[in-house]
Formats: sequence, C-alpha cells, structure tokens
Amino acid sequence: MANANALGMVETRGLVGAIEAADAMVKAANVTLIGKEQVGAGLVTVMVRGDVGAVKAATDAGAAAAENVGDLVSVHVIPRPHAEVEVILPAGSSNE
Repeated sequence: MANANALGMVETRGLVGAIEAADAMVKAANVTLIGKEQVGAGLVTVMVRGDVGAVKAATDAGAAAAENVGDLVSVHVIPRPHAEVEVILPAGSSNE
C-alpha cells in the first residue's frame, strides 16, 4: 500500500546546514518535519512529509538554505513512498 504523502530529504555535512535546511523547509511550504538522522562522518539528513508539490518546494528551499551556510550533500523527494518504507523512518513519522 502506497502512502498518499511525499517524503523529502535534505542531507548536509554538519548540523548547522541541517538546521538551516529544516527551518527553510517548514517556512517555505506546508510540510511536517518528521526528524533527522545522523549517519556518521558528519552527515545529517533532515526529513519532511507533505503533499508532493509542498515537499518539492520545501526541499528546494532547504537545499538552497543549506548551501548558503554549509555543505549540501544530497536532496531527494519520494512521491507516495510504499508503506514498507515506514520501518526505516524515525519513530512517529507515519503520515498515512
């Protein structure tokens, strides 16, 4: 079963860029910040949920903000992620 909402991710090198990206994302569009993951080597991924258009706008804004203060590593949007993906997301992030 697919989820009706999109999942957006912005990955940065360093926490400051991640915080800046998160702030820009929630200010730019109607999205919900669902969490962050620190994966080692200074990499931090910030994740948001919302409708596809809002998540795309949010990740664009977050990427631009992160580049202004630090190192942007990656940006990705998954429209309607499969329900099985929920297993690897931060707890409490389900938005079905």
